[in-house]
Amino acid sequence: MRPNKLRELLNAGKPTLGTHIHTTWPSAIEAIGHTGLYDYVEFVAEYGPFDLHDLDNLGRAADLYGMSSMIKVDQEPRGFIAQRAIGSGFQSVLFADCHSVEDVKECVRISRPDTPEDGGSYGVATRRFAYMGYGGSQKYVEAIRDVVVVIMIEKAGTVDNLEEVLSIDGVDMIQWGGSDYSMNIGKAGERGSPEIQAAEQKVFETALKMGVPPRAEVNTVDTAKSYLDMGVRHFCIGTDISILFDWWKTHGDDFRKALDG
Repeated sequence: MRPNKLRELLNAGKPTLGTHIHTTWPSAIEAIGHTGLYDYVEFVAEYGPFDLHDLDNLGRAADLYGMSSMIKVDQEPRGFIAQRAIGSGFQSVLFADCHSVEDVKECVRISRPDTPEDGGSYGVATRRFAYMGYGGSQKYVEAIRDVVVVIMIEKAGTVDNLEEVLSIDGVDMIQWGGSDYSMNIGKAGERGSPEIQAAEQKVFETALKMGVPPRAEVNTVDTAKSYLDMGVRHFCIGTDISILFDWWKTHGDDFRKALDG
């Protein structure tokens, strides 16, 4: 079993840096790997189409460059998608749309081995990460234990019960979801309002106080300053489709002005 780089960095108390992709083209991960700058790639599967072959191929591409891989999964069927992704080699799962403490406990259970001491639901499955005789071995169990469980804090039920969520054994990291939270409390599109900003600060400060690393999603190092000042050391930056859109819009606009001028 290959080492889980993200798990190792978290265990060592070191900062981490990731980036997001929508595309299922493995070469995108190879391009990111060639930079030598990222600890992991997050495939935001919640937002686009994919199949099970894509998960295997994305896992292989991350392996080539010694990076970890994370998948963001839908609310349903999160159990199936998360376990198939782990079997494809994804070493971290970001669970979206948890509405309650019980939802969070179920996400942890999905990502833990089916042993008496772990109480998880991941049994023996000869998938990509477990070929060549590892299925059901102690190494296999340890690899599943190493899967990093990240929870989106984006619903009133998890914000209002934040300390209980953060106390759940197996929650390794949390991520704020301002857009979902604002919609969930009846204030869609107001993620920048003072009320939503105050909730975000509370989430980050509470997580830091309780020793559960919070992760921030930003696009530039300048926008990371307030999080860095707060003590946040885990970031996921940029998204492939947004990067492409911004380039096409900016340069297309420049050329249109030149052509029409």
